[in-house]
Amino acid sequence: MSTFTDWTPEDAREHIAMPRAQDDKYSRGVLGVITGSDAYPGAAVLGVEAALRTGVGMVRYLGDDRPTQLVLQRRPEAVTAPGRVQAWLLGSGMDAAQRDEATSRRLAAALADGLPTVIDAGGLDLIGRASGPVLITPHFGELARVVGATKDQVASNPAAWAVRAAEELGVTVLLKGHQTFVAAPDGTRIVASSAPPWLATAGAGDALGGILGALVATHSAEVAADPGALARLAATAAVIHGLAAGRASAGGPLVVLDVAAAVPRVIADLVRR
Repeated sequence: MSTFTDWTPEDAREHIAMPRAQDDKYSRGVLGVITGSDAYPGAAVLGVEAALRTGVGMVRYLGDDRPTQLVLQRRPEAVTAPGRVQAWLLGSGMDAAQRDEATSRRLAAALADGLPTVIDAGGLDLIGRASGPVLITPHFGELARVVGATKDQVASNPAAWAVRAAEELGVTVLLKGHQTFVAAPDGTRIVASSAPPWLATAGAGDALGGILGALVATHSAEVAADPGALARLAATAAVIHGLAAGRASAGGPLVVLDVAAAVPRVIADLVRR
């Protein structure tokens, strides 16, 4: 198996899009988000919050009524009408077994767009229907279900399973854990290790998805020209996520909204390096 390269804050710095004087909200990147559900609305709130704090021109959130209301209460700048986007974030806070017709239609339309797409959790059964470059963000149990293994097997050698999934599925894989392993079909192998143990908490993956979705939306043209760019953006998201968690924790427990709140300062520190 190929050696994994450590992804450092200095590496991450090179993959943060800095706004220019002539930019507007569209040129800065628009992220389409289809996440959350009536059962798990918090996933939508956390992902949208993290995406907006990472730096993106607009987030379009398209979801069920309850998460839509909560998203707008927390982030009134989110747009809940369909329209053009540069990338999609799908699946967080959803249960594929309970997917209703309206959600299925929204997901199918996004997958048919041909745009870079981040797929998490309740969307992982749809990988083969995506028409654009795909990056999946499973934890051990989710990856095990996708590749037909057990959670213990994946946990015993996550790096090897990330590579196997990337090669078998033809997608970029970000396998979440204390060490985050990223593997792409083109042979890119990256590991990020900036997360404190306190980050092992509910909702952390939803925030990571938002950070990653924002980075992909702001680099959509680069991904279109080089699908291998997804791996570098995935590793960058993991670094930002981990550094923000460290700042939010300060050595103690954390909550995920505090992680999202720390993201702008982390990015400011990175770009000043």
